[in-house]
Amino acid sequence: MHLPGARERWVRTGGIELCVAELGNPDRPTVVLVHGYPDSKEVWSRVAPALAEQWHVVLYDVRGHGRSTAPKPLRGGFTLEKLTDDFLAVVDAVSPGRPVHLVGHDWGSVQSWEFATVERTKGRIASFTSMSGPSLDHFGHWIQGRLARPTPRRVLQLAGQGAKSWYVYLLHTPVLPELAWRGPLGRRWPDILERLEKVPAGEYPTASLPRDAAHGAWLYRDNVRTRLRRPRPDAHAHVPVQLITPTGDAFLSESLYDDLERWVPTLVRRRLPAQHWVPRTRPDQLVAWISEFVAAQERAGTGRATAEDPRASGRYADRFGGQLVLVTGAADGVGRATALAFAEAGARVVAVDRDAAGAARTAETARLVGAPAAWAETAGPGDEQAVEKLGAKVAAEYGTVDVLVNLTGTAPSGTFLETTSEEWRNLLDVGLLGVVHSCRVFGGRMAERGQGGHIVNVLPVNPVVPSRTPGIAAPGTAQAAVLAFSQGLRAELAPRTVSVSAVLPGMVGPGTGPTEGSSGSRSGVPPEWPRGHTPERVAEAVLEAVVRDQALMVVPGERPGLRGLLRRGRGSRPGVPGKRG
Repeated sequence: MHLPGARERWVRTGGIELCVAELGNPDRPTVVLVHGYPDSKEVWSRVAPALAEQWHVVLYDVRGHGRSTAPKPLRGGFTLEKLTDDFLAVVDAVSPGRPVHLVGHDWGSVQSWEFATVERTKGRIASFTSMSGPSLDHFGHWIQGRLARPTPRRVLQLAGQGAKSWYVYLLHTPVLPELAWRGPLGRRWPDILERLEKVPAGEYPTASLPRDAAHGAWLYRDNVRTRLRRPRPDAHAHVPVQLITPTGDAFLSESLYDDLERWVPTLVRRRLPAQHWVPRTRPDQLVAWISEFVAAQERAGTGRATAEDPRASGRYADRFGGQLVLVTGAADGVGRATALAFAEAGARVVAVDRDAAGAARTAETARLVGAPAAWAETAGPGDEQAVEKLGAKVAAEYGTVDVLVNLTGTAPSGTFLETTSEEWRNLLDVGLLGVVHSCRVFGGRMAERGQGGHIVNVLPVNPVVPSRTPGIAAPGTAQAAVLAFSQGLRAELAPRTVSVSAVLPGMVGPGTGPTEGSSGSRSGVPPEWPRGHTPERVAEAVLEAVVRDQALMVVPGERPGLRGLLRRGRGSRPGVPGKRG
């Protein structure tokens, strides 16, 4: 398979011919993408075209993979030293005289760690983005350190990573991996990726997979034992490094990177709720993070910024940077504050509100405070067709939402005896069914993607603590329904890797609730309510609820007795032992 619009060339090095593809403007800074095992360069086919809109993008088939030729004999032909020779030959051909920005996944990252730490590549690399592949030298020191000081925690870490590395042992066995890949495993691999990793079906993997996987077994045989037993003591990165860690990686433990600051002077950490094959499942997120990091290093190189890019420098930048967050009721109050809080953490923001001008103002401010991109959309929460239309537009133009925040309306309308049947229907349409529609449309796409996601329903009226405030019966009923819905939905979506939280802020200062014309109800928080939490404090609680994966988040400072009443609603998230609800 050829990448659409790619310009191909052949680069010869050490008797090997490497197939190299280029996209984008050659006058722009060069980003080199290195694939892993058992892939070919086409693993990047969802990432490369998007990056090429801004950068000169280069991909190549690692020796023995794709359309590149294999060494003869295979044994000894895949050492890190020879892979470094290949990389330098490609760089000299596509970017002579100018350093490149390096990106590696899986074994592409393993070998790229070698490129970023050896002396002979100094001056040829401007930055390195690593995902799902550690340095073998760092890994070796990690093992040695835990064997030398075997605390219970370190022993568990060793055992955990040992279990995750089962496939490494198998790849060291003679002949069997080759037979498996050229036989049933090679035929079933696309189905395995689709079922277990949620990799979309289509043009990947390519027909060369059985041959690529058989050749690639020598990547492990030529390097792993040697480096783990005798890791280099000088494996320090000479370039800034961005580490992207998929939190659901079935093959690598997050603890592998605990000591990374020892080896990397300039390190940016990112955590991505996803599984191993992120170039296929989360291309939008990778494009955002790679582009942001490359741009930062380019600014640093011209003296216009420091190497530690100031963008996305908020408290939760490592968690939300580049993620797509949709906030309803975003024109003002809590919705606006929440959208801006995510923007400060580097998220891409979709600000949704019935008030188009207000949503546009929020989106504009979001870009100013740190969002790499922000858009304003108009929809009313009670309009099912409008929400479905919005969902289709967001998916087509911006991608699958990572975090959905529903700001529910309160609609206080007098006492129970004064509330008409029409007002009850309007309350349930906006305050309950609006949340249901939003969760179904956007949460459904999260579940279908299978790479994680989070829904937060913010309740402006506390349905748990009894209130003497007149007019609370109707909105309290709707909010109690939203709370019950949130708890049930959390249990139902947990197996689909989508989590759900309910945030109970209690009383928010006057004028900060949904207003006339917004996605909330027809009036704001009653002015007679005592001033309580600010919108910014509630927004902070929303981000905390996602980070902590908390089923019920009560904003600190709530009136006495609430936490005791909620205690019965706490519990572990289904399928995630140890997570507090």
